[in-house]
Amino acid sequence: MHPNAQLITRFYEAFAKHDAEAMADCYADDIIFSDPAFGRLEGEQAGNMWRMLLMRSNGQLEISFEGVTADDDTGEVTWEAKYPFSKTGRKVHNVINARFVFRDGKIAEHHDNFDFWRWSRQALGMTGTLLGWSPMLRNKVRAQAHKGLHAFAEKREDTK
Repeated sequence: MHPNAQLITRFYEAFAKHDAEAMADCYADDIIFSDPAFGRLEGEQAGNMWRMLLMRSNGQLEISFEGVTADDDTGEVTWEAKYPFSKTGRKVHNVINARFVFRDGKIAEHHDNFDFWRWSRQALGMTGTLLGWSPMLRNKVRAQAHKGLHAFAEKREDTK
């Protein structure tokens, strides 16, 4: 197995074990992360996102992954997350396609892609069904995600 495929595998095995520190250790210091819910995150923000999501999951997050491929520069994997959405308690089963760029044995870029409308229907119920396709709802979810991430990061800094 290519070393970068091993790195992806290590990342998702840590995720399945709810080990955000091991996940963050797979990232370059200047990591660029993106997904439909958070948009673009850089550096410490990406590691803090995983820390926050795992903390909020209260051990109820199930992760699986398959189809890891990688070469010297790029990689891909399909992963699935099953969890109750923290804001509504509604059950979500999200299927995500992830793409990676590697540098110096670390993940330099991580881009997750999933069907936001499908996710919003599960996570938000009727609101997601009616408005999940709209940029307005996506922007509202993204703003709330960033607000929560900022509060989490501040609290984390206070405890250091």
